[in-house]
Amino acid sequence: MSRRNATGGTAATTAGVFGEVLRHYREAADLTQEALARQIPCDRSHVARVEAGTRVPQDTFAKTCDELLGTGGVLLRLWGRIDWYPEVQHPDWFERRAEMDARAVILREYQVHVVPGLLQTPEYAHALFSRATSGAELEERVRARLSRQQRFLLADGPLYSVVLDESCLRTVIGGPAVMRAQCAHLLQVGELPNVFIQIAPARDAGLHRPNTSLSLIKLPDGHEWVYSESLDSGHFSDDPSVLLRHTQTYDGLRADALSARESTALLGDLIEGYGQHGEARSDSRGVDQEQLQRRQRRQLPRSRPRIPRPRPRA
Repeated sequence: MSRRNATGGTAATTAGVFGEVLRHYREAADLTQEALARQIPCDRSHVARVEAGTRVPQDTFAKTCDELLGTGGVLLRLWGRIDWYPEVQHPDWFERRAEMDARAVILREYQVHVVPGLLQTPEYAHALFSRATSGAELEERVRARLSRQQRFLLADGPLYSVVLDESCLRTVIGGPAVMRAQCAHLLQVGELPNVFIQIAPARDAGLHRPNTSLSLIKLPDGHEWVYSESLDSGHFSDDPSVLLRHTQTYDGLRADALSARESTALLGDLIEGYGQHGEARSDSRGVDQEQLQRRQRRQLPRSRPRIPRPRPRA
C-alpha cells in the first residue's frame, strides 16, 4: 500500500524530503539501493519507494539506516518530525472518513462486534488484519489504523464518546492475552478527560441496537455527518432528517448503556476472565503434555526381553 499525496505539508515535513535525505546519505556511503537493502535487510524495492516518497517507513527503518550510513541519528530525528498521517494511504472507501478524523472536533460512535479502530491496541489490530493479509501490507495497514488514534488520545484531544456493544469485548481477536491487553487499554484510555466509554450489555434485550456501527462526526465549521459501514464500503450523509434520526438513536444507546462506573467494572471482570482463561489453557496444555508422556512411556520398548518366571505350585 503506497502513500497518497500529502496535503498541507511543508518542504521540511514530507515523505519526499525524508527520501531525498536517505538517498543523500546512501550515495555518500557509496552504496546502491540493493546493497543497503541487503544490510537492513529488506527488499530493494522498499528502499526505492522510501527514497521516492511513495512508501511510509517505520521508525526502526530510519534507525537502522542511521546506524548503517553513519548519519548521527539524522534520519530518526527527521522521521520523528514528520506528520506521517497525511502520508498513509487508507483504503479508498475509507479515505474520506480518515480525513474527517483528522479534523473532527467531536466524534460519537456506536460499535458492534469489534473494538473501534481509534481504541485498538497494535496487537489487536495486527490480529484483526492478519485474517486478510500478511507481510508488508499487514504492517502498513496496522500503521494506517494506529495513525488515526494520535490526536484522540491526547488529554486536550477532540471529544470522543463511544458506546461499545458487549459483543466487541466477547468476540475474541488474537486470543485471551490480546483481549486482556485490549480491555486494559480501554480502561486506561477511558481515564482521559476527552474520552467517554460505555458498554451496551448483551443481557439487556430491550436495548434498541442498530444493525451496524455508526459514527456522528462534527467538523470545525460546525458541519455534521453520519457515517456507517457495510461489508466493503462506507456511507456518508449530512441530510438533516437522517442526522436527527441517528442522533436520537445514539442518545438512546447512551442513556440505556451501562454507566461509566459500571462499564469500568465490567471491563475489570473481563480482564480477570481473560487472564484466568489464559492460565486455564496453559494448565490444560501441561496436563495434556503429562498424559502424553505417560502414554509414551507405556509404549516404549523394553531394553531386555521379558523372561517368564515359574510360579510356585499350590
